[in-house]
Amino acid sequence: MRQTKPVTRNRNLMSWLTRFLPGLSTFLHYQRGDFRFDCVAGLSVAAVALPVGIAYAAIAGVPAVYGIYSACIPLLIYAFFGSSRQLIVGPDAATCLMVASALAPLAGGNPQRYMELMISITLITGIFNIIFGLCRFGFMANFLSHPILVGYLNGIALIVLAGQLPKLFGYKAEAGDFFGKLLEFSQKIEGRHLPTLILGIVALLILFALKRWASQLPAALIVAALSIIAVEVLHLQACGVAVLGPVPSGLPTLQVPSFDPERFKILVQHAASIALISFTSGVLTAKSFARRNRYDIDANQEMIAFGACDIVSGLMQGFPVTGADSRTAVNSAMGGRTQLAGIVAAGAMILFLLFFTSPLASLPNAALAAIIIVSSIGLFDFPSVRELYSASRRELTFSLVTTAGVLYFDVLPAVFLAILLTLLWLLLASSRPHDAVLGRVPGISGYHNIEDFPDAVTFPGLLLYRFDSSILFFNVEYFKNRILKEIAKSPVPLEWVVVDAAPINAVDITALHQLKDLIEDLNGRGITLRFARVKQSLWIFFKASWIASHPQLKKRVRYNTLTSAVEAFKQREKEDKSSDTPEQETGPGLAT
Repeated sequence: MRQTKPVTRNRNLMSWLTRFLPGLSTFLHYQRGDFRFDCVAGLSVAAVALPVGIAYAAIAGVPAVYGIYSACIPLLIYAFFGSSRQLIVGPDAATCLMVASALAPLAGGNPQRYMELMISITLITGIFNIIFGLCRFGFMANFLSHPILVGYLNGIALIVLAGQLPKLFGYKAEAGDFFGKLLEFSQKIEGRHLPTLILGIVALLILFALKRWASQLPAALIVAALSIIAVEVLHLQACGVAVLGPVPSGLPTLQVPSFDPERFKILVQHAASIALISFTSGVLTAKSFARRNRYDIDANQEMIAFGACDIVSGLMQGFPVTGADSRTAVNSAMGGRTQLAGIVAAGAMILFLLFFTSPLASLPNAALAAIIIVSSIGLFDFPSVRELYSASRRELTFSLVTTAGVLYFDVLPAVFLAILLTLLWLLLASSRPHDAVLGRVPGISGYHNIEDFPDAVTFPGLLLYRFDSSILFFNVEYFKNRILKEIAKSPVPLEWVVVDAAPINAVDITALHQLKDLIEDLNGRGITLRFARVKQSLWIFFKASWIASHPQLKKRVRYNTLTSAVEAFKQREKEDKSSDTPEQETGPGLAT
């Protein structure tokens, strides 16, 4: 017994650790055969993530070295907290742009204050993610519909593209909003800096060529290296080509931000938006690659993992991160099998940060702009727009309106527009659900939509009706009007209306009051309204004492099946409506 207790305690501790650190289980049971694949994939990811991190730092409005911090440090954390085997976390165009949009007005042009605010918003974003994950809010990944999310990211891509035009053409940027940047571009294009433009175009051509014909190569790293060589050999800096400048080497130091109560409330609002968008985008990437490799991820654990990554990134002077689709694609394509690939990638970038940052001083801004432009074009989801155009013009409209909102209202207000459009779409879809009049089809069991089966048989005096949705405050009026319309269309007078309640999963008190009015209206016309296949779960949101205090709810005749309802209708003259029959069940119901 003395040996059993420590063993049991150790097992419980290990079970608890592996529950909150899924990656730990992978490392404890690591397969040697995976090591070679993870190393190759990790080095490939580092080759892509390093220049992309430097480029995205410009979008976030911070020096390049902070992009390196954000690209490597979170990978070490995600390897233990994340549930995805392939996901690579790091800087993301949408997240960086949201950070910049939130902090620029608050910093007032003060770089030191901007950095302090960046650390604060990164930490708050991480705290939000962890709280949401512990509260099991992983379902928020499905909160933004696919068309809305596509429209949002498309708008982000266009803003990022417009923001890189000054660096690519070599003129000074002054405009702040998207349309202002386009107007400024049209006015200043004649004053372009030719050497900068040529270098940027060549970088773009190389990036597109490598992506088209040698996608397995680290195109961003190759372009960055070639651009540095071109600047040094051709002395392009003396010709006016802008370069990145010195990048400090060494590891980041721990930074704890100062608390500013005046800006805290604003930062919290922005951090909540960043947490929602970054988590939604990241978990969709994780789910996509999990499906390809035939395993499942835990959305709540992913939220916790992103939160842990953001907190460590903030403490190490980085900015918010999320799942990066392009770098995850590289990891998967190169055969990465476990989270060790992320650790290898982080290690390679840390070595670069320690010993090889000096050449980055000659990295031209035009090359960075080219890298960002190609990444942004990849962010723009052309296939989804084409699919929406072919499949649903209504959902295409929602997507395009979201894109227009991002471009007009800016990034952060567009988050709330996206949420509003999602709710609007949900209400539109739920307020007018599909319904059907049912009948018997010869040779097929059950009752079916008479519009689908022209030979379906109905019963004179009886209307079988199905409403394919819950009945709630926003659609109960539609439910009433549809029943009254079907009654008016009936070629013979109706005596009974039986509603197939199987698709009805919820009902609220507003709907109950409206249904009571409908029952009284139909009773005045000599028509009885009854329900079949009512779910007991309809009443879980109501107190039992309240139901018991309402006789009209406490004892109602309802039917377990549509067949029993039809048989009861056929035998209605013989049976006593107040008595129990084997075909009827007494209990909480929707109607007499």
